[in-house]
Amino acid sequence: MATAVSNGAQVRRRRLLMVGVGAAAAVAGGGLAWWRLRPGEIAEAAPDQFWKAIFTTPAGAPLAMSAFRGKPLLLNFWATWCPPCVEELPLLDAFGQQQAARGWQVVGLAIDQPSSVRQFLTKTPVRFPIGLAGLEGTELGKALGNLSGGLPFTVVFGPDGSIRQRRMGKVSRSDLDRWASAA
Repeated sequence: MATAVSNGAQVRRRRLLMVGVGAAAAVAGGGLAWWRLRPGEIAEAAPDQFWKAIFTTPAGAPLAMSAFRGKPLLLNFWATWCPPCVEELPLLDAFGQQQAARGWQVVGLAIDQPSSVRQFLTKTPVRFPIGLAGLEGTELGKALGNLSGGLPFTVVFGPDGSIRQRRMGKVSRSDLDRWASAA
């Protein structure tokens, strides 16, 4: 009987140890993810660089970022090969439509091959403007704090042209609601 009690105590200790190790691994993993996905410093000239940029739309027309200054702007860096990017596009499209009366604008900058973007938008259209950003967009994203170059990356500009929010990774409805109410 003493052996059964001692074995039971050992089993409980092992389980407790495994739970503790698992919890420590989860906390470490969460901390690493937070560290890797947090936006970095914004290059001093980045906002001015952004407002001066002109991209080409999938249809071949110029898309001047200066045309969007003066109202709140949600800028989203995305790619067709990025599953979280593709998943959030309908949410961003709906946000742009719902918040248009309050002055909000949404612009997507595709960090992708122009032919891939055109083909994708034929199958999955959005109502907000898309710019073909390519390598220039990657460098602009880095200047705006996306040091890892990960996608999606979202930047919210205020009507005065200043950066108000940045988000590495997929945005949520609660992110959008919080940003809209803060503007």
